[in-house]
Amino acid sequence: MLLIDLHHAHAALQDNGVATLTIRHAGSLNILSSPVLEALAQAFDTLAQDTRIRVLVLRGSGDKAFVAGADIKEMRALTPDNAAAFITRLRRVCEGARQFPTPVIARLPGWTLGGGLELACACDIRIASNRVQCGMPEVQVGIPSVIHAAMLPRLIGAARTQWLLLTGDNIDAAQALQWGLLDQVVPPQRLDDEVERLANQLAGYGPQALRQQKRMLRAWERQSVDQAIEDSVQEFANAFKTGEPQAYMARFGQH
Repeated sequence: MLLIDLHHAHAALQDNGVATLTIRHAGSLNILSSPVLEALAQAFDTLAQDTRIRVLVLRGSGDKAFVAGADIKEMRALTPDNAAAFITRLRRVCEGARQFPTPVIARLPGWTLGGGLELACACDIRIASNRVQCGMPEVQVGIPSVIHAAMLPRLIGAARTQWLLLTGDNIDAAQALQWGLLDQVVPPQRLDDEVERLANQLAGYGPQALRQQKRMLRAWERQSVDQAIEDSVQEFANAFKTGEPQAYMARFGQH
């Protein structure tokens, strides 16, 4: 089922609630220019309102890259007056993934660099081909890594974040998996099957429970442990208002 058909973003929904958002017409490396960012931001805003979606898969076109970064040609012409507007577009797209109400799976077939790695980090789960190359090369082109690069210390630790951001060097799939930057690495020919398998698995769970868990994960990022524990008591009780615990526990008890 077609949900969105923009020039740079296309979204389709399967009957089981798995939606796929594809970056299009951004070159073979899926480069993030302002028009691409505007389309993606619009797509995330629209899809977030669709309660039929249980899981969102985010991908680029082709298998050379997920996203190989922001548009250097466009950034080269930026001035202090319009640079903030450009990076705010990227921030809005990354927040679209991070705050999306359902789990977001990033499909990473190849180059995942700079703004592309930030976007991948804003997703909940990262499944990659063993051909993936990850890096934050901003310092090599005269700018710091900003916005969602700030998530990296939580994901991989301070020392590894410092190495990535200060050297600008890439790491391969094996190292990214070892560091915890990737959740799963498979051969290229298995990438689509594994993304589909996990998306279908999540789509089989209670949709309200998944949305509730995603919301709590984001809340825990800004709460103390004591507050998160306290608030979760009511979240547990609220789950029983949906009917999902009763239905899913009944199925579980039949085995």
